[in-house]
Amino acid sequence: MRNKYIILYRTIFLLTLTVCFSCSSPKEADLIVHNGIIYTVDEDFSTVEAMAIKDGKIIETGNSIDILANYKSESTTDLEGKSVVPGLIDGHAHFFRYGLGLVNADLTGTSSKTEILERLVAHRESYPNNPWIIGRGWDQNDWEEKEFPSRLDLDSLFPDVPVYLIRIDGHAAWVNTAAISQADITPDNSEIKVDGGDILRNEDGIQGIFVDNAMDLINRHIPDASEVQQKEALFQAQKNCFEVGLTTVVDAGLDKETIDLIDEMQKSDYLKIRIYAMLNPTPSNKEYYFKNGPYFTDFLTVTSFKIYSDGALGSRGACLIEPYADKPDQTGFLLQNIEYFDETAKEMLKYGFQMNTHCIGDSSNRALLNIYAKCLEPGNNKRWRIEHAQIINESDLSTFGEYNIIPSVQPTHATSDMYWADERLGDERIKDAYIFKELLDQNGYIALGSDFPVEDINPLLGFYAAVARKDLKGYPDSGFQKENALTREETLRGMTIWAAKANFEEEKKGSLEKGKFADFIVLEKDIMKIPEDEIPGTKVLQTYVGGEQVYNRK
Repeated sequence: MRNKYIILYRTIFLLTLTVCFSCSSPKEADLIVHNGIIYTVDEDFSTVEAMAIKDGKIIETGNSIDILANYKSESTTDLEGKSVVPGLIDGHAHFFRYGLGLVNADLTGTSSKTEILERLVAHRESYPNNPWIIGRGWDQNDWEEKEFPSRLDLDSLFPDVPVYLIRIDGHAAWVNTAAISQADITPDNSEIKVDGGDILRNEDGIQGIFVDNAMDLINRHIPDASEVQQKEALFQAQKNCFEVGLTTVVDAGLDKETIDLIDEMQKSDYLKIRIYAMLNPTPSNKEYYFKNGPYFTDFLTVTSFKIYSDGALGSRGACLIEPYADKPDQTGFLLQNIEYFDETAKEMLKYGFQMNTHCIGDSSNRALLNIYAKCLEPGNNKRWRIEHAQIINESDLSTFGEYNIIPSVQPTHATSDMYWADERLGDERIKDAYIFKELLDQNGYIALGSDFPVEDINPLLGFYAAVARKDLKGYPDSGFQKENALTREETLRGMTIWAAKANFEEEKKGSLEKGKFADFIVLEKDIMKIPEDEIPGTKVLQTYVGGEQVYNRK
């Protein structure tokens, strides 16, 4: 009996000693955040109250009492009940182009040619010495008269300085006569034609609208930005991304020189945002990366090429199976012949790169899905992507699931296009467009992005569009084709862990779990619980990358 008591007392003593030792010797952390509602976006979509962070990664999550008892840090943040989500990932954007465009004329939201001309005059007064006037964001579908404009509208105010204005979707440019002259083209030239593009003409000759590949005739003459200007553009784009909660951005279409600049700026700690860079399929890019293979750092992933198969619906460059409902003589066009896409797919497979192809129309989607299917095995893990996947014929939908092809879509495209898309497609074919829920059901995940600067940079506008399928005025009351809305959980996953998976990055980011990068944002309101109409106005209070605060609203 005496021995039993001795053993019992000894056990109690050791347990007490262990507890005391653990209480008196908490582990070191660089940052502790606690007293919050932290959506981990793990497999169970669980929430915790606190996180401990060290060396840029999460070392523990749990309730506030345990984290504060087991860890100590000189930097401790009381979240005061605010909600936290993983740093948001824009699954398809144009980060570098957006940065460069911040010094150009902003034409988004304009409702007439007159308003555009007024903005151009104001812009020219601010930048009187620029050799060209560059702008972006016009959309004739938002005007009372929805026809494409003319070069003569621009010539009246700018007869001598070249003007190059990119349509909202990036697939058409409105230029003046001075810009046409830079390309050694005369306005009355009726012979010039471009494969995969179009030059619109009217009674005055060349109208001044260049579509898709035809844009290159003009934009190749625009002077390149200097390295200093490029660095400033990247830094300013980063600043704006952090303000809206983006910690990773997919840049859809870059050259090696720009990627090298980004890599240099990241390694010097001047650029802290994480970038997944798609390569342009130029001969020089292919030569270097096919020889050297994909490239990875903690901040940069280069494992894919961005291919364009067709244009945009708004400029009628999207390649359709049947003619446009509002232009029965047009079906759009592929930007290259089918042999080009077939050969490119074989190259991507041979050298181990993702093939990420821009496909808007149902014909281009069908063509590329069929090409993918010839190269890929069912159940593969190549993660080839269809960017936009905007109009999918019902008979082609199952190809996504059968060959594990990832749809990478932009929710705000649906709510931007819904006012006029049915005019292009007709009442039946519109049902095949922006079918996010049906696409999600194919593989069980989907990557969400914005395509900025085509759309607004704020990812919460995309969150709202995915969930509500309405514009910012609440139109339409019942939501646009609401059967293809996503739940809030699906939408958050699409902007975090699923976007990371589409980038081959799900093991290091996209959820707030032990061992992953401490990329997270603190929100003003809980977007998982507040009324839908409050989501777009919700502000990001703080943004963290690798446990470092890179933005604070205060």
